[in-house]
Formats: sequence, structure tokens, C-alpha cells
Amino acid sequence: MGIMTTELLADHPVAAVILACEVGLWVLLGLGLLLRYPGRARGLSTAVLLTIPALDVVLVIATAVDLHRGAEADATHGLAAMYLGFSVAFGPALIRWADVRFAHRFADGPEPVPAPRSGPGRQRHLMREWFRVVNAATISSLVLLGLVLFVATSEQDTTLMWWMGRAWVIVGLWFIFGPLWEMWRNEKDPTEPDNRTKPKAGHTN
Repeated sequence: MGIMTTELLADHPVAAVILACEVGLWVLLGLGLLLRYPGRARGLSTAVLLTIPALDVVLVIATAVDLHRGAEADATHGLAAMYLGFSVAFGPALIRWADVRFAHRFADGPEPVPAPRSGPGRQRHLMREWFRVVNAATISSLVLLGLVLFVATSEQDTTLMWWMGRAWVIVGLWFIFGPLWEMWRNEKDPTEPDNRTKPKAGHTN
């Protein structure tokens, strides 16, 4: 299994970069928050956390270079753009989510407030999440369009454009199985209570 994975990553270097960026994200996030709370080094913590977007820059450059060298456009290039979009769109919320939990664990911060599980609060939460998905698809599409216009050959264009379409399919499916499904549930049972927890000083994403 390990040999097969190594061969796969060797044949698809962009996949290796995606994996490295994902590992790097969690390492930098964990290190930054450990420095901030147990370490009480807020300035250094901020500096570490500010390096996280550099991972996205590395991924864009690696994808563009691989295509420019004549690699056949495949799923790894499409997934790189998708990963980048979701990283940018969901990254700030992820950092806030982790920050609240580290603050609670190491600095006597407020207890994390769970997301609403039902009612209008749940509907609003799902809509905010869906708007992040729209932002992610927009960013992914712009990255793919940039690759098509400035890097890719005519043979590579078709695959990249296909992935652009898939980004918006995800947007549609996310809406159907998220906000729209919750809306249908609320209409089916309008008496269902709004189980929101009112935070004192915590955060929800």
C-alpha cells in the first residue's frame, strides 16, 4: 500500500503538493495556537498563522508549473483548484473554530458554543456555510480560468473547464442537501423549537 501511494504521488506531483499543503495547514495552525495560548507568545503566534496563506500560493505555483511543463491535465489539477478555493473560503472560519477551543482549553476562555441543531438558527447557520461554498467555487473557478487563459494548452483546457463545472455542481448539491433540506424540515414541522444557544462571549462559525 505504501509503495503504491509513493508511486501515485511520484506520478502526480501536484497530488503530493496538495497533501503537503494539508499537513502544513494543520501543523502551522496547531503551532500558532500553541504559541498563542500555552506559550503566551502572541506576536510569534500571529506571524506563524500569517504564513498559512503562503501554502495556497505554493499550490497555485506548483499547479501552473506542472501544466506549463506539459503534464496531462487530470483530476489532480482540478482538485488543486478546488482545494485552494475551499481553503481560502473556509480557512478563516476554521482558524476561529480552533482558536476558541484552544482559548477555552489553555486560557480559561469561554466554552465553545455549538452550532444550532434545529430551527431558524440552524437555517441561518447553513446559509452562512453555503455562502462560503459559493465563495470557494468562485475562487476555484477564477483559478481554473486563469490557468486556461495563461498557462494551459488547448489539450489541457477541456479538463480544467470540466472541473470548473464540477465546482458549481457542488454548490447546487450543497444547497439542496443543506439550506433547502432544512427549509423543508422547518415547513414540515413549523412548531420545532429554535435550539440556539445564546453565547456570552464565545463564537460560532
